[in-house]
Amino acid sequence: MSREIIIMIIGMAVVTYIPRMLPFVMFRGKELPPFLQGVLKNVPFATLGALIFPAILFIQEDIWYGLIGAAAAFIVAFLGANVILVVIGSISVLTLYSYFF
Repeated sequence: MSREIIIMIIGMAVVTYIPRMLPFVMFRGKELPPFLQGVLKNVPFATLGALIFPAILFIQEDIWYGLIGAAAAFIVAFLGANVILVVIGSISVLTLYSYFF
């Protein structure tokens, strides 16, 4: 492996590690305001929605495939099932949809 590639890998590791380490160092022993805690608790859900929604619309040439899968997943999740059952339910509905249509 060339020296340039090794330096590049080390540089990428440092650049990836710094943003993850900084909050721990900067906020050690400090309490965040309740409003900011509430906002930060919702960030994973907002990010997940931003990643999934475009995929629903562009999953295949048939837009109904994505919409039906999303609707099935939403209904199963709304009924209180865990993530594995939501995924299995959505896959099952889409399998039936693919088979009959």
